[in-house]
Amino acid sequence: MSTKDEKIDSIIKQIDEFDYKFLRLQFSDIHGIPKSMAVSLKKPDDIEDIIEEGLLFDGSSVPGFVGINDSDLLLKPDINTFSTLPWRPEEKGACRFICDIYNTDGSPFEGDPRGVLKKSLKKAENKGYQFNMGPEPEFFIIEQDEHGNYMPADQADYFDVEPLDKGTDIRREIVLGLEKLDFNIEVSHHEVAPGQHEIDFRFADALKTADAVITFKQAIKALVHNLGYDVTFMPKPFFGVNGSGMHCNQSLFKDGKNIFYDPDTESQLSQEALYFIGGLLKHAPALSCILSPTVNSYKRLVPGYEAPCYIAYGLKNRSTLLRIPASRGIGTRIECRSADPSCNPYLAFAVLLEAGLDGMDNKIDPGEPTEFNAFAYTPEELEEKGIKTLPTSLWEAYHSLEKDNVVKNALGDYVYNQFYNIKRQEWDDYRIQVFDYEREKYLNI
Repeated sequence: MSTKDEKIDSIIKQIDEFDYKFLRLQFSDIHGIPKSMAVSLKKPDDIEDIIEEGLLFDGSSVPGFVGINDSDLLLKPDINTFSTLPWRPEEKGACRFICDIYNTDGSPFEGDPRGVLKKSLKKAENKGYQFNMGPEPEFFIIEQDEHGNYMPADQADYFDVEPLDKGTDIRREIVLGLEKLDFNIEVSHHEVAPGQHEIDFRFADALKTADAVITFKQAIKALVHNLGYDVTFMPKPFFGVNGSGMHCNQSLFKDGKNIFYDPDTESQLSQEALYFIGGLLKHAPALSCILSPTVNSYKRLVPGYEAPCYIAYGLKNRSTLLRIPASRGIGTRIECRSADPSCNPYLAFAVLLEAGLDGMDNKIDPGEPTEFNAFAYTPEELEEKGIKTLPTSLWEAYHSLEKDNVVKNALGDYVYNQFYNIKRQEWDDYRIQVFDYEREKYLNI
């Protein structure tokens, strides 16, 4: 019996043992929003047909996929992603596969975000590399006041404890639920802003991690909703406090060793790590469109709220775009601080990888690390030091993307065109709005 057959047999036994009645086939749209279809399981071995043949669906109703004139697409489960759904009722509950998307002729669908990441990882694999990612997604637990307005669920601060931190029991339930999904949770705590929280999980290969981010967000929303609250991963939901980021900790392994680590240099960073950093810095403006993909993202990326604004790297420096945490050896990593949890992790991880590999291929020198507080200088002073500013709006970001062939090629023509057009429309929709702020400021002119 092959390894695949053994895996399928194990899944069938688990479905039979726990009497699962529904199987969800999950995938993500171009924004990273999870979608799924529930299949009724009459008997456990029904799953074999689904795994082998897949399931047709209408792709024309999914953002960024296909037109109504050619709408049929095929979902095929990745058997390595089978899991339960701990937020669903235990009795006759549901299980799940994450799926890859194919055309009806059996070829991979170019618009599948998961397929975009798999393509980039294959490039790295052909060079002998394994790309690992450890994300740190932040989020707000929120509730409605008597007027129906959303507000933070507590007024606690960084690392606060109960009773100020009302999220202690909620985070406990989240962590226990995530552990049922085989998450290796490292730490959970209250963040800086009222109602803001962070739960970090251990790094793994980028595909498994991207799947985990999608599941993480879905699970947290469902688990917290069951407790009577809501969760938002909106980058900047409240004025005057920190927004939510999703710092991306990247490392590159070859033959089981972290190639970013070199014990013989002063910083203990390898030349490969420095070139990788050089690639990330060079492509930072275009990367911004993928890592910070919404109009609201750029209300987080402003001075004074711990979010990066400047294209530089530093050792331990939290005022720069890239930071090198103190851990060395197997834990040596490059932290990108501009990404936020509204991004599609499949696309985000793919473009980060290919930007870094471009730096290695072309030996892009990142220069000396920035070890001063960049927030203490004006943009003009930083410009004199050779430090440029990240895009300050989605408009700037998507115009940077259209000029960057490395990032565009990482997405592929199909996804790039769909994504670019959606972002242009999103900006146009935003710029014609008239907000209360404008009326209050300009109505009496």
